Amino acid sequence: MAIGVGGIQAIRWDGRRLSLLDQTLLPGSEVWLTPAGAADVAEAIGRLAVRGAPNIGIAAAYGVALELSARPSLGALEEACDVLIASRPTAVNLAWAVERVRAACLGAGPSTLASAARGEAQKIHAAEDAASLAMGALGADWLVERGVRTLLTHCNTGALATGGRGSALGVAITLAERVEGVRVIACETRPLLQGARLTAWELDRLGIPHALIVDGAAAGLLARGAADAVIVGCDRVAANGDTANKVGTYSHALAAAAASVPFLVAGPTSTIDASTPDGAAIVIEERAADEVLTLAGVGVAPPGTPVINPAFDVTPASLITALVTERGIAAPVSAESVAELLAS
Repeated sequence: MAIGVGGIQAIRWDGRRLSLLDQTLLPGSEVWLTPAGAADVAEAIGRLAVRGAPNIGIAAAYGVALELSARPSLGALEEACDVLIASRPTAVNLAWAVERVRAACLGAGPSTLASAARGEAQKIHAAEDAASLAMGALGADWLVERGVRTLLTHCNTGALATGGRGSALGVAITLAERVEGVRVIACETRPLLQGARLTAWELDRLGIPHALIVDGAAAGLLARGAADAVIVGCDRVAANGDTANKVGTYSHALAAAAASVPFLVAGPTSTIDASTPDGAAIVIEERAADEVLTLAGVGVAPPGTPVINPAFDVTPASLITALVTERGIAAPVSAESVAELLAS
């Protein structure tokens, strides 16, 4: 069946103005933000109005361009880059995209800072869109060869999170175009319910059969053979293949290994950080306690309850069956196979 992207967009750029879909309000309301500069974009990234490793990189790149359109100076460039890089620490795409725009501006010279920033941001956006399509095709090829029809996924990895169709969800969409009977099992993804609020919303719009489960149900379902494979996205891939993704991913990887179910990670090569040697060196963002203590604004624990709220966890490369990127698939996942992807 032919599946489009269902009109789903998270970032719009008309050449001068940036619009960001406020994902904190989905699925109830579709509200678009129009940031004026880098600080507004950083605030949107920090509170997860815009999210997903590739998309926060794209948004940050445009954030620099917005700032320089209003204040075309080297001082504004440095201030914009600093505030955006500081907005979230774990996803490598953020700093990667900002540094690309910074380098393009410095190479262009003071008189053309704004146009250089706009041009580089648009290149990053286009490249991430193209990477999504390539990942989808390569990942679907891998799954078709193995007869996969039912995929379990975690968090949100579709058009709301990346350029184009998405990373892991983009693979699922392409698979559904190739073969009949594809179904997605989406984990709710506590504490902010990106699976329930966002992935289920995308799959419904795309017309792909799906079911929503609580995170704690995944291991038992995998043990019972309810899914043919697990596929997730990534926020940072270390040089040795260890991967940081939304908290809860490591649990699914362990459960998949115990059930002998393939565990795939899908993400663009912009998410690979060759300067981070392994998962132990990845900085894990610790988010506010209120995310755990409340649900839809209602308290769910006694006031003052201590909270540990890491936004991500790290899955060792040894538990990852294959790493799907736009340049190819690393399988098995190792320092050597990851290096080959970056060199290709």
